[in-house]
Amino acid sequence: MTTPELTPSVAELEAQERRLVFRSFTHEDAWALGSLLVELARERQAPVAVDIHRCGQQLFHAALPGATPDNDAWIARKRRVVERYGSASYLVGARFRAKGTTFEESSRLDPDRYAAHGGSFPVTVAGVGVVGAVTVSGLPQLADHRLVVEALERFLGE
Repeated sequence: MTTPELTPSVAELEAQERRLVFRSFTHEDAWALGSLLVELARERQAPVAVDIHRCGQQLFHAALPGATPDNDAWIARKRRVVERYGSASYLVGARFRAKGTTFEESSRLDPDRYAAHGGSFPVTVAGVGVVGAVTVSGLPQLADHRLVVEALERFLGE
């Protein structure tokens, strides 16, 4: 019997965002981070799509075996949450749940365009703010979130 996975608290999720900040974020950084995510996903045979956007431009995209066009739709919906709220899509959903409601019930945003499900994390540059998002789709939402966080930790040497 496996132990159930602990859901991170809002405070833990906010701490991840404060910690995982770039000094700068270039096209080369997007390529290297995206390639790292693909490598991690391949090691785990994870059927995911990976996307990195900066300032409205897609800088990286990959779809691994098993990923579907639905994953790209989920990526767009989760990325819009990051762009609108400036926080990880999983954190946005967790904040609504902490208030005893859901994003879908209370955000007043179209659920066909926005999804506060795990897997999209803000690309934050120190002294600048959120400039983009790195997003994974294809696993359960907490696993998507954790894969992105693991890649960011490795990339940033955390």
